[in-house]
This record gives sequence, C-alpha cells and structure tokens, in this order.
Amino acid sequence: MTTKSINRRSFLRKTALAGGASVGALAAPAVLAQAPQVVKMQTSWSASNIWQEFAKDYADRVEAMSGGRLTIDLLPAGAVVGAFQVLDAVNDGVLDAAHSVPVYWYGKNKAASLFGTGPVFGGSATTMLSWFYEGGGKELYDELTQDIMGLDVDGYLGFPMFAQPFGWFKGEVNTVADLDGFKYRTVGLAADLLQSMGMSVAQLPGGEIVPAMERGVIDAFEFNNPSSDKDFGAQDVAKNYYLSSYHQASESFEFLFSRFFMEELEPDLRAIMIHAVEAVSTANTAKAMRRYSADLKWLQEEAGVTVHRTSQDILDGQIQAWDQLIPELESDPFMKKCLDSQRAWVEQVAYYELMNSPDYALAYNHYFPGKLKI
Repeated sequence: MTTKSINRRSFLRKTALAGGASVGALAAPAVLAQAPQVVKMQTSWSASNIWQEFAKDYADRVEAMSGGRLTIDLLPAGAVVGAFQVLDAVNDGVLDAAHSVPVYWYGKNKAASLFGTGPVFGGSATTMLSWFYEGGGKELYDELTQDIMGLDVDGYLGFPMFAQPFGWFKGEVNTVADLDGFKYRTVGLAADLLQSMGMSVAQLPGGEIVPAMERGVIDAFEFNNPSSDKDFGAQDVAKNYYLSSYHQASESFEFLFSRFFMEELEPDLRAIMIHAVEAVSTANTAKAMRRYSADLKWLQEEAGVTVHRTSQDILDGQIQAWDQLIPELESDPFMKKCLDSQRAWVEQVAYYELMNSPDYALAYNHYFPGKLKI
C-alpha cells in the first residue's frame, strides 16, 4: 500500500464515518470543534537559516488570521524529508504544506526552473512575481504541476527575491575566461547556463554547501543572499563575494499545499492559507531589506569579505549563454509557451518600469558620496 493511498482525505472520511455510528455522542464533536486544526508544514531550510524565520512569519499570520482555528507545525529541512523532496511529500499526503522554491524539483521537470530561475529578459523578481499572478503564470504553473505532472498539489509564489549574488570565490574573477574549470554550486537552469560557460556544476541543498567547499568538492558557490550566506559560514571558506548576476535574478518562494488537505478545509480557512502568502510576501520583503543589508555590512566590516559587483564581461557572457540555451528549452512545447508568455509580459511591463524609474544611483551618490563602487 502506498503512502498516497492512505492520504489525509481518506483518513478524515473514514474517521467521519466511524464517528457517525455514535449519533448519541453529541458532546464530543462540540469539544473537537474547539481544537485548532494542525497543519504539518516542512521547509527546505535549516533551522538556523533566515528563510526558516520567513516561513515562521507565514505560520504566525495564518494562526492570527484564523483566530487560532489553524495552527502550523513548522519543521525544518530533514525533519520529515530532505530539502529537495518536499514536493513529493506534499503530493503523497505526508505533508500538508511546504515552503520551498520550484527549482528544487527541477530534476523532475526542467520547466520548474521557469517559475523563478529562468532566463532574464529585463524584468526584476517583482516583474516576474507579477507575471505569476497577473500575466498567466499561475495558470501555466497549474498546467505543469497538475496536468502535465499529475500532482495533487496547489502552489503559490511569494516574496520577490532580490537578484542572487554570483557568489563566493577564493580569488577574483573578472572575465568569462576566469570561470573556466571552477567547481561551482548552483541549482536549476543556472546549472545548465554556467556549465556552458566553462564551470563544472554541483546541485546541492544549502546545508551541504560549506562542507562541500571544505572538502574540495566545490571551490566556488552561490546560495541566495548575505544573511543566509553569513548564517551557514560562507565567509569562513571564501573572501570574495560577487553581487549581481543574471543566473538567478527573479526567484520567489513557493508555498505548496496538498490539494486533498485544502479541499477538506472550510472555505474561509482555505482562503486564509492562500492569501496569507500575499501578506507574508510584503513582510518578508521588508525584513529581507533590513537583514540582508545589515549582514552585508557585517560581512564587509567584521568578516573581512571584499564585496564586488559582477563584471560587465561576465554579465554579457551570461546573456549570450542564455541566448544559446533558450532555443534548446523551446524544443519543449510547454516551455516555449511559458517563455513566450514571459517575454510578452516583460516587454510590456518592464518597458514601463525602466522608462519610469529615475536614476536612483545618481541620488544615492549625491547624498552618500564615495560609497557606491560601480
């Protein structure tokens, strides 16, 4: 018997039938109705990662908005399944929900990477999160997960992440030629991209990165942001930190829910589970701005890290590498449909964003002269 065959829905139905036999026991259901419904939710992050705190922000909002009718049992990566296995666990009913990123199931279908770590056509993470909700992205996501892959999951994206740093290197890298031969950690289509630029890529969960660096399995890496990088000790194994990159410039968190679990919820509780993603997206963004910037300052001033912007030569090389990779991706009809949708959205929306955006660096340099090294 598979785990899926004894999912939550069938369990609840059997329980309800058994309870119906005792029609005279009126007090018990009244008491049970008072108890909060526990949501078993695991993340793809270690307990010490700031992203676990971001997930807790979601749990806190769900509990508050439901008036205590829902409580989330929030678990770190490895508590039930590994960081890369949460999709399977939610699909099989082992977990009710998960907090992760789509690229972590890229190995099941490469199209997963288009929902956060695909080609950058000129839009930011906010541009692409808006595509998910207003440009047809959610419908394409559902088509991939539910129709193509046949999964019993419902997913939503939240928190438009800042463009991910190119990462941590022991020495300086200034040209595409400097990258040749590096053993580098990244995930998703970024692995395909950077392999085409001469790197040898290993796809590892965040908790395995520094040990792999210490053992020489990799000699350069990226994860996501200054806070997470600092928390797992990136500064102890490398001192050159390169910000800005096109390899993963538009990612968001993925909130995965078991469709069976969601069907069993009262409509108002289901709405809270879904719309709390929007609420915590704003909260996570504000917290990230405060913490990421403070931790970047600490890395520079306390940990002796030299912070660089990725060179124009490498950025140009990444765009050229995307140009080579995109036709390969578009040989898959579904991926072409996604990419066509994204290009149309970015062409329209980013035109407005870029035309409307003033030169913030000009103002920053005026009030804080000499700080910004570009």
